[in-house]
Amino acid sequence: MQNHSRMGRVGGMSALTRAASAQPAWARSVAISTVLTAAAGTVNAQWTVTSLNPPGASSYALGGSGGEQTGYVNVPGGRENASVWSGTAGSWVNLNPVLSTSSMALGVSDGHQVGWSRLGDLQIYHASLWSGTAGSWIDLHPSSGTLYSQALAVAGNQQVGFVGINTAGNNHAALWSGSAAGWVDLHPPTTKTSMALGTSGGQQVGFVSVDTAGNRHASVWTGSAGSWVDLNPGGPSVNSEAYAVSGGQQVGYAFVSGIFAAGLWTGSAGSWTSLHPAGATASKAYGVFDGQQVGYATVLGVNHAALWSGSAASFVDLHAYVPSGYSSSYAFAIWSHAGVTYIAGYGHRTITTKDEALLWTQSASCPADYNGDGFVTGDDYDEYVLDFINGDSLADFNGDGFVTGDDFDNYVEAFEAGC
Repeated sequence: MQNHSRMGRVGGMSALTRAASAQPAWARSVAISTVLTAAAGTVNAQWTVTSLNPPGASSYALGGSGGEQTGYVNVPGGRENASVWSGTAGSWVNLNPVLSTSSMALGVSDGHQVGWSRLGDLQIYHASLWSGTAGSWIDLHPSSGTLYSQALAVAGNQQVGFVGINTAGNNHAALWSGSAAGWVDLHPPTTKTSMALGTSGGQQVGFVSVDTAGNRHASVWTGSAGSWVDLNPGGPSVNSEAYAVSGGQQVGYAFVSGIFAAGLWTGSAGSWTSLHPAGATASKAYGVFDGQQVGYATVLGVNHAALWSGSAASFVDLHAYVPSGYSSSYAFAIWSHAGVTYIAGYGHRTITTKDEALLWTQSASCPADYNGDGFVTGDDYDEYVLDFINGDSLADFNGDGFVTGDDFDNYVEAFEAGC
C-alpha cells in the first residue's frame, strides 16, 4: 500500500513548513448529541474513532497506509518523537534514533516510515527513513552541498521532501530512493524555492515559490525537475500548495477570493475543483485515496476534520464522530485496505489541553470487498490470498488476533456469497 498523505505534513507538515505557513501548528464545535462513547473509541453511524495517544503525552497522526499510522508524540518534557502505530494507543512504537534530540515521522508505505531527525551539536534536520523500529533508522541527508533536509512522504521505494541549499532559506524539492546517495533535485531552475510534500504512482506533488515575494504555486512532477507542472489556478488565486497525490488526483488548497479553499486537481492548473464547503471560512485538503479526500474545514471559527468525494457538496464533517471532549480536529491521510477505510489525524482534547492522534475507521458494507473499491472481483481474492500467505495482520478476517486457516475459510465463504 502507498502513503497518500501529508504534510501536512506537512502531510503531515514539518516544523519548518508549519512555521512558514499561514496556518499555525495546525491551528487549534458543534456538539453532536448522538455521539456514543465506548472504551476503545467512539461509534456513530459507520465511523469509529480511536485515540492513539500514549498516556500523559500529546500526539499527532499525520500519515497512514495498510495497517500503520505515523506521526509524532510529545512525551513529558516536550521532545518530539517520531512514532508509528498499528491501530491502538498500546501499539505505539517510538522511532526516535538514539542520537537524535527530536524527530517526526510524516509518511508510511509498505512498512517504511519517513520524516526527519535532528542531529549533532547544531541540531540539523536530517531526512530520515525507518522500517518500524528506532534501530532501523537510515539517514537520507545528502553528504555534501546541502545544509539540512526533511523527508515528508513515501510510496514504495520513493521518498520525497526537500533539502536546504543555502542560509537564505532556498529549499529544493527532493526525491530519494532509499539512500542519501543519488538523490534527485526536483527544483525548477527559474523558481526561488520548492518542496515536495507527497508522492504516489510515480508522481510527486508540492509547491514552488515563483517570485521574490514568496508566492507559492501548487506543483506536480514525474521524477525530474524538467517534468514540473504548475498547478496554480488562474484568476484571483495568488497562492496554492499540493499536499498529496493518488490515482491521478492531487489535493491541497488555493487562496481564492481571500480564503484558503481546499482543492482537487487532475494534473493541470485548469483542472482545479474547489472542495470548500458552503459556510466554512477556510479549508485545506491534506490526503487523497481512491476518489476521496480528507483535510479540515473551519466551521463557526472551529477547525473540523473533513471528508470529501470530489466536490464541495460531498463534504462530510468528521468532527461529528469525535467524542464531545474534543474541541477541534484535523484529518491528514486516508486509505483503504481489507474492506476498511482509515483516516488518520488528531483532535484537541479540552480537559487535558493536549492534542491526541486519532484514527477514524469505517468498515465496508460488504466484507468480501477486500480492497474497498466498492466491487467484489478477483482482485479482492488475489489481494487477500497474498496478505494471507505473507501472514499480514490485515488477513485476520475474523478479528481474533491470529492469521489462521479459519480466516482463509471465512474469507472464501464471504467471497463466494458476494454482496
